[in-house]
Amino acid sequence: MISFTLHLKSCLPPAIRTLILQKKPNIRSVSSMAGGLRPASVVVLHRSLAPAFEKFCQANDGPLPLLGLCEPGTWSLPAPNAVPDPRTGHPQFHKYEFGACTGSLTSLEEHRELLKDMVAFYLDCSFSPEAALEKVGLPRRDSPSHGLTGAYKTTVPCASMAGFCCPLVVTMRPIPEDKLERLVRASCSMGSKGQPIHIGDPEWLGIKDLSKPDYGDPVVCQPGDVPVFWPSQMTSLEAVSSCKTPLAFTSAPGCTVMTNLKDTEAPARCLTPGGIPEVHRISQDPLHYSMASASAVQKIRELEAIIAIDPGQRGIRHLLGRDELLRASLSLSHACSVLVTTGFPTHFNHQPPEETDGPPGAVALAAFLQALGKGVSMVVDLRALSLFEKLMEEAVEQGVLKTAVPLLTFQGESLGAAQAFLCKDGDPKSPRFDHLVAIERAGRAADGNYYNARKMNIKHLVDPIDDLFLASRKIPGISSTGIGDGGNELGMGKVKEAVKRHIRNGDVIACDVEADFAIITGVSNWGGYALACALYILNSCEVHRHYLRKAVGPSTSPGEQNWTQALPSVAKEEKMLGILVRHKVRSGVSGVVGMEVDGLPFHGTHTQMIQKLVDVTTVCI
Repeated sequence: MISFTLHLKSCLPPAIRTLILQKKPNIRSVSSMAGGLRPASVVVLHRSLAPAFEKFCQANDGPLPLLGLCEPGTWSLPAPNAVPDPRTGHPQFHKYEFGACTGSLTSLEEHRELLKDMVAFYLDCSFSPEAALEKVGLPRRDSPSHGLTGAYKTTVPCASMAGFCCPLVVTMRPIPEDKLERLVRASCSMGSKGQPIHIGDPEWLGIKDLSKPDYGDPVVCQPGDVPVFWPSQMTSLEAVSSCKTPLAFTSAPGCTVMTNLKDTEAPARCLTPGGIPEVHRISQDPLHYSMASASAVQKIRELEAIIAIDPGQRGIRHLLGRDELLRASLSLSHACSVLVTTGFPTHFNHQPPEETDGPPGAVALAAFLQALGKGVSMVVDLRALSLFEKLMEEAVEQGVLKTAVPLLTFQGESLGAAQAFLCKDGDPKSPRFDHLVAIERAGRAADGNYYNARKMNIKHLVDPIDDLFLASRKIPGISSTGIGDGGNELGMGKVKEAVKRHIRNGDVIACDVEADFAIITGVSNWGGYALACALYILNSCEVHRHYLRKAVGPSTSPGEQNWTQALPSVAKEEKMLGILVRHKVRSGVSGVVGMEVDGLPFHGTHTQMIQKLVDVTTVCI
């Protein structure tokens, strides 16, 4: 026989109070039964809602980890003469009627007859952030009133299911920045429910004020603290409210039931070296960290090393920065809508003046972003619009792209125009795009001109797309990446001092406009391919996927999404280069109209590079 113990968090070990309605409770576990007692919160619903709520929990297993359920008329409740511990006076249950909480109860006895037609769900409450804090030797910080630690409604929607539709509710603990990685690793070692779902600025979750939680009392952040968020089972209260059923009951916040129903996942696990989570900051203002496994991080670092070879002997090793590809891909993985730009009119005496480096990498990245379900657009020079329209049409016909990427142009001459372009109604709180990517795009020098590698001014062929990158740095929530191979490309302002010192003609040609992330590579197309591959690695990583979906909604896998087919390949890039050649686009170094990029034959260095990137990417993480 299964017995339950009411446990009020603020009191000493409580008395056991049970009344079994039937001698053999019909409790259906959705997991194993091994082990001792485990704390759980309770949701009691009419039997007609049980199938939908069970599916709702399964679809949102982060905030609603379902241990099991009891069929109607077979489960226990406090005895008729049971009263709460006199030291607390806390209620044990909340009563809901048509979506509104209409009372707090110390007993469900008066509803005995109605309960015979209701199902009780038990949600695992075994994980506590305080346990992770203790594990790494950090003191717990209680709220000033020593009451229930605060929980917050977010703007993150749970996956809805047949009348259950509610926002995710989270709880937060402030963690000193220098202890952040240790805390996350300790937390994750306690099971998947211990993995944080957000680290950084609460506004990313739609939380406006940490001092005003929706449940409980706030915990104050001190200078140097980073807010860390976990899913909260208070989400179940929002779910019950959303279904607007005539009658429902839930555990009162801070009140749990002890049950021997056990989760399939052990309360603690030993992380393998490759599965250890790593935390990386991807934005300072607003503050935002992302997560991935150590094995995924190592693979992306391999990609970064592969593309750092310098076939043109330009001296790019002096421009390289550690983890630029990693942080750019992490940031891009969080993006919903991406704006890509390319086009370097180095052959100013020819028509078209573009080169073959840039468009293939941009299209390869766009194809993978499409496969991930992200919005992607491309902004190009107005004079090159017709060329890019033809390139897009033929890329779709040749199977390089699933659908054509929308093309935009920008001729604005002020930062105000750029903000109007990037934001809905010009409002910086409503950006149309959350990440900008420039791949082999002519970059503005300090004197306002644009130069090719030979110091020739090509300003008359370049629209002021740089202004979009400048404006984005003042719009919270928009990040940017620049990919280049010579220092005169858009975004390379981040390494301009090194360009001036180490790159030929660098004192003149160096781009002055910086991006948040600067990916340096021997050929810019390779950076586009590597960024697509890095996104594949991240979205195949369980740690990153869990963090990305914030533990709500189904967890997807590469097989289900056909991401492998969207990766760059020798065949697709050969088709793309062939399209460019048919439109008389020339190689950047030699000026030849043919199957080469930056003076290097496609069959050779380029094909080997593409194959190596894909091989590293598709090895199991």
